Amino acid sequence: MNTLARWARAEWGPLYATVRGPLLKRRWRAVPMTLGAVCLTALMQVVQNQSWGYGFVQDIGAVRAQDPLWLALLRTPLSLFVPALDLPVWGALAQILLVFGIAEICLGWWRTLAVAYAATLAGTMYARVGIWLGPDSPLGLPASDAPVVDTGPSAAVVGLAVFLGRRYGAYVTAAAVITAMVTEVLLKENLAGKEHLAAIAGVGMLCGLSTLRHRRTSGTPG
Repeated sequence: MNTLARWARAEWGPLYATVRGPLLKRRWRAVPMTLGAVCLTALMQVVQNQSWGYGFVQDIGAVRAQDPLWLALLRTPLSLFVPALDLPVWGALAQILLVFGIAEICLGWWRTLAVAYAATLAGTMYARVGIWLGPDSPLGLPASDAPVVDTGPSAAVVGLAVFLGRRYGAYVTAAAVITAMVTEVLLKENLAGKEHLAAIAGVGMLCGLSTLRHRRTSGTPG
């Protein structure tokens, strides 16, 4: 048990120390953007399940590889908050509350949204490139994936989890998330799983750029 406790402190200690203070001091006021994201996602779920609202939500927040690029880019920011119809919405809400909440405290609200958007955009752009490459390419996708709606908030959640794990030294956690996404693709090869991997790759590039910038800053005299 002592070994497990030491490992847990080493893995999650810095992250816990960063999150604990603001939550104890400000409670829910520490994560206003996250609460807004949860409410917006819940609202989108309610509206898209109405006969009058499904088309509206699709028009403003559903991104497909077959869409014109300008339209996909216009819809992508809101697509972060449109949950998948075939999955229980409570799972998406819980993920957003936990991962977005931790990220908002650790990174600030605008950096959280920036990383989430970058992860989602990486998945969106991969779908287009994958269909262009075709099913014969290792990274390609079949044309039947063109009308499939993108992943919604899950790519953003996966990207943020990996980014936080890398930033706060929770490497085992980040590796577990990546392993789970790879396993998803191996067991059930679908567009969503591959977009998750693209989101991780996009966030990996952000981590690399952040590390490079930090090294340059540290090496600058005075």
